[in-house]
Amino acid sequence: MVDPIRPFLDHQNVFILDGGLATELEARRHDLNDPLWSAKILLEQPDAIRQVHSDYLWAGADCIISASYQASLPGLMARGLSQDEATDLIRFSVQLAIEARDQFWAMMANRRGRLRPLVAASVGPYGAFLADGSEYTGAYDLDEAGLLAWHLPRWEILAQSGADLLACETIPSLAEAKALRQLLLETPKTPAWMSFACQDGNRISDGTPLAECVQLLNDAPNLIAVGINCTPPRFLPELITAVQTHTNKLIIVYPNSGEQFDPETKTWLGQSDPSQFGTISREWRKMGALLVGGCCRTGPAYIQQIRDRTRPLLPKNKST
Repeated sequence: MVDPIRPFLDHQNVFILDGGLATELEARRHDLNDPLWSAKILLEQPDAIRQVHSDYLWAGADCIISASYQASLPGLMARGLSQDEATDLIRFSVQLAIEARDQFWAMMANRRGRLRPLVAASVGPYGAFLADGSEYTGAYDLDEAGLLAWHLPRWEILAQSGADLLACETIPSLAEAKALRQLLLETPKTPAWMSFACQDGNRISDGTPLAECVQLLNDAPNLIAVGINCTPPRFLPELITAVQTHTNKLIIVYPNSGEQFDPETKTWLGQSDPSQFGTISREWRKMGALLVGGCCRTGPAYIQQIRDRTRPLLPKNKST
């Protein structure tokens, strides 16, 4: 297996991810109040997704993540698609990101001081398909074997989609981490990262200590990085320490903006400042998190702030 991230770290000692896709679409007045969430826009306005990908690249992201987080075969088939149509749409989510990356890279001015950005295929949790808030609790109706069977078809599609790596993200439960670990071991040539949604500075959403989850994954050689996403920034110092203490893998962090999501009203409470997010991202980098980005409610301005504070010598890109 070739590690696609190492060249970036050798070049600039940091790897910058994009920000939230779905919440950025919402900020642009797209209606995502639907069980498919961002996958709804795959069906209705795919150009809008391509544009968000492009804007994150202009903001300085080294990696954009596909809109497959909530795109699953059973979810899409429940909407009326055939299995073949659902499979094609999941592949299309990755193709949109590849197209945005290739269009960006075709402009020679964008290559100055940068390496060709990567595309990660999002592997969202089972709870995202349920669309009942369980992706934030890990309270599932499936055990490890059931989760393995549920994830397998989409995993096979995304592993062969042309993405540079897979992003197993917002994982809320130990059972789901175990199921995804098995898929990693069965596809050793597929590089990936895994990041957990956490409820505090110690535990993932189902209450399992993050340290226990990290130790579980140490024997998966194609898992390049492990860490945290979709978690309030205030918990990151403790969580980074927990990861660092229990693994030699790269540490990845892409928290939400710090605002609080109410799953019943589907609204965000509080406020966040991109410049403050950029400032504290530098502290995560100093603590050892070499892969840094944002999740829900972090848009291109947040990613540009991260870039400016971790790669200040790079030339300015087009305003986002």
